[in-house]
Amino acid sequence: MTTSLYDYSIPALTLGLTNLGTLLDKAATYAEAHKLDGKVVADARMIIDMFPLKRQVQIACDTAKGAAGRLAGIELPKYDDVESTLPELQTRIQKTLAFIDGIKKEQFVGAETREIVLQFPSITMKFTGHSYVTKFVLPNFYFHVMAVYSILRQNGIEVGKNDYLGNIQ
Repeated sequence: MTTSLYDYSIPALTLGLTNLGTLLDKAATYAEAHKLDGKVVADARMIIDMFPLKRQVQIACDTAKGAAGRLAGIELPKYDDVESTLPELQTRIQKTLAFIDGIKKEQFVGAETREIVLQFPSITMKFTGHSYVTKFVLPNFYFHVMAVYSILRQNGIEVGKNDYLGNIQ
């Protein structure tokens, strides 16, 4: 039995997004208990030159849907970055999970060698499917999920390693 990029990416991205939703649930519970506007939590950041929590969630979702779609060779859905509350961020996570869930393992056939080109304002990045997953997708995805975790911890929200890791068995 061979292992495909699907096996290395989709389960990890799905688990990470699910855990991200759990982290946001804890943030919402904290905000409600402390009579905080959820927008305050969504706008929280670790340091002034880093993105706020809401942008970290958006990027994690974009990284996951981008990986799934590009590796499957299908068109990506476009999400407007308009979320400003915890429930809106939860909706974005659920939309992303639904998109990923609709992709089948068979769509990843040949993805290891598929050319993936990312165009950013100041740089063009070219990958094979394999290097895209190992050098960009997973490190970038986990960076942004960890940023959310860290922002919540910094703001007194009781989340721990088990919330970050989730159901790993």
